[in-house]
Amino acid sequence: MSFEIPDDRRYLESHEWALEENGTVRVGISDFAQDELGDVVFVELPEAGDELTQEDEFGVIESIKAVSDLYAPVSGEVTAINEDLFDAPELVNEDPFGEGWMLEIDADDTDELQALLSAEEYEDQIA
Repeated sequence: MSFEIPDDRRYLESHEWALEENGTVRVGISDFAQDELGDVVFVELPEAGDELTQEDEFGVIESIKAVSDLYAPVSGEVTAINEDLFDAPELVNEDPFGEGWMLEIDADDTDELQALLSAEEYEDQIA
Protein backbone atom coordinates (compact mmCIF):
# COMPACT_ATOMS: atom_id res chain seq x y z
CA MET A 1 0.00 0.00 0.00
CA SER A 2 1.27 3.44 -0.84
CA PHE A 3 0.82 6.46 1.40
CA GLU A 4 1.16 10.15 0.64
CA ILE A 5 4.33 11.52 2.31
CA PRO A 6 4.92 15.14 1.23
CA ASP A 7 8.64 15.94 1.24
CA ASP A 8 8.10 19.57 2.34
CA ARG A 9 7.54 18.41 5.94
CA ARG A 10 9.34 16.70 8.79
CA TYR A 11 7.88 13.73 10.68
CA LEU A 12 7.88 12.32 14.19
CA GLU A 13 8.24 8.59 14.75
CA SER A 14 4.79 8.89 16.40
CA HIS A 15 3.36 9.90 12.96
CA GLU A 16 2.79 13.65 13.36
CA TRP A 17 3.99 15.96 10.58
CA ALA A 18 5.38 19.49 10.84
CA LEU A 19 5.40 22.11 8.08
CA GLU A 20 7.39 25.26 8.85
CA GLU A 21 6.69 28.63 7.26
CA ASN A 22 8.26 31.84 8.60
CA GLY A 23 8.73 30.44 12.11
CA THR A 24 5.19 29.07 12.33
CA VAL A 25 4.90 25.29 12.36
CA ARG A 26 1.63 23.69 11.25
CA VAL A 27 1.04 20.22 12.70
CA GLY A 28 -1.12 17.24 11.75
CA ILE A 29 -0.92 13.47 11.47
CA SER A 30 0.32 11.48 8.51
CA ASP A 31 -1.71 9.68 5.88
CA PHE A 32 -0.35 6.40 7.29
CA ALA A 33 -1.51 7.32 10.82
CA GLN A 34 -5.05 8.26 9.77
CA ASP A 35 -5.28 5.02 7.78
CA GLU A 36 -4.12 2.94 10.77
CA LEU A 37 -6.57 4.71 13.09
CA GLY A 38 -9.59 4.28 10.86
CA ASP A 39 -12.53 6.68 11.10
CA VAL A 40 -11.57 9.59 13.38
CA VAL A 41 -14.47 10.54 15.66
CA PHE A 42 -12.89 13.01 18.11
CA VAL A 43 -9.84 15.26 18.39
CA GLU A 44 -8.76 16.95 21.64
CA LEU A 45 -6.42 19.91 21.13
CA PRO A 46 -4.72 22.47 23.38
CA GLU A 47 -5.86 26.10 23.46
CA ALA A 48 -4.24 28.99 21.65
CA GLY A 49 -1.70 30.50 24.04
CA ASP A 50 -0.65 27.15 25.53
CA GLU A 51 3.10 26.49 25.64
CA LEU A 52 4.33 23.17 24.26
CA THR A 53 7.65 21.40 24.59
CA GLN A 54 9.06 19.28 21.78
CA GLU A 55 7.92 15.64 22.03
CA ASP A 56 5.45 16.37 24.86
CA GLU A 57 1.84 15.26 24.47
CA PHE A 58 -0.42 18.04 23.19
CA GLY A 59 -3.71 16.24 22.64
CA VAL A 60 -5.62 13.09 21.85
CA ILE A 61 -7.11 11.63 18.69
CA GLU A 62 -9.88 9.06 18.95
CA SER A 63 -11.12 6.73 16.24
CA ILE A 64 -13.55 3.84 16.11
CA LYS A 65 -10.51 1.56 16.64
CA ALA A 66 -8.19 3.36 19.07
CA VAL A 67 -7.30 6.38 21.19
CA SER A 68 -3.84 7.84 20.55
CA ASP A 69 -1.83 10.65 22.11
CA LEU A 70 -0.52 13.45 19.88
CA TYR A 71 3.02 14.81 20.29
CA ALA A 72 4.51 18.24 19.60
CA PRO A 73 7.17 18.36 16.87
CA VAL A 74 8.64 21.60 18.23
CA SER A 75 8.58 23.75 21.36
CA GLY A 76 6.66 27.01 21.33
CA GLU A 77 3.33 28.74 21.78
CA VAL A 78 0.14 27.44 20.17
CA THR A 79 -1.06 30.30 17.95
CA ALA A 80 -4.00 28.57 16.24
CA ILE A 81 -6.04 25.38 16.40
CA ASN A 82 -8.19 23.92 13.66
CA GLU A 83 -11.62 24.38 15.25
CA ASP A 84 -13.23 22.73 12.19
CA LEU A 85 -12.08 19.38 13.63
CA PHE A 86 -14.44 19.71 16.61
CA ASP A 87 -17.48 19.49 14.32
CA ALA A 88 -15.84 17.49 11.51
CA PRO A 89 -13.07 15.21 12.88
CA GLU A 90 -13.34 13.17 9.66
CA LEU A 91 -11.32 15.94 7.94
CA VAL A 92 -8.26 14.19 9.42
CA ASN A 93 -9.13 11.11 7.34
CA GLU A 94 -10.21 12.98 4.22
CA ASP A 95 -7.28 15.43 3.96
CA PRO A 96 -4.57 14.78 6.62
CA PHE A 97 -2.08 17.21 5.01
CA GLY A 98 -4.59 19.96 4.23
CA GLU A 99 -7.97 20.62 5.85
CA GLY A 100 -7.18 18.03 8.53
CA TRP A 101 -4.31 20.01 10.11
CA MET A 102 -4.51 20.31 13.91
CA LEU A 103 -2.59 23.29 15.23
CA GLU A 104 0.01 25.95 14.57
CA ILE A 105 2.95 26.65 16.86
CA ASP A 106 5.10 29.78 17.00
CA ALA A 107 8.34 27.81 17.25
CA ASP A 108 10.91 28.81 19.88
CA ASP A 109 13.63 27.31 17.67
CA THR A 110 12.92 26.00 14.17
CA ASP A 111 16.25 24.11 14.35
CA GLU A 112 14.32 21.54 16.44
CA LEU A 113 12.78 20.40 13.15
CA GLN A 114 16.16 19.03 12.07
CA ALA A 115 15.85 16.34 14.76
CA LEU A 116 12.71 15.00 13.08
CA LEU A 117 12.55 12.48 10.25
CA SER A 118 12.73 13.53 6.62
CA ALA A 119 10.01 12.22 4.28
CA GLU A 120 12.44 9.54 3.09
CA GLU A 121 13.33 8.47 6.63
CA TYR A 122 9.65 8.41 7.61
CA GLU A 123 8.82 6.31 4.56
CA ASP A 124 11.52 3.81 5.62
CA GLN A 125 10.03 3.70 9.14
CA ILE A 126 6.51 2.80 7.99
CA ALA A 127 7.64 0.39 5.25
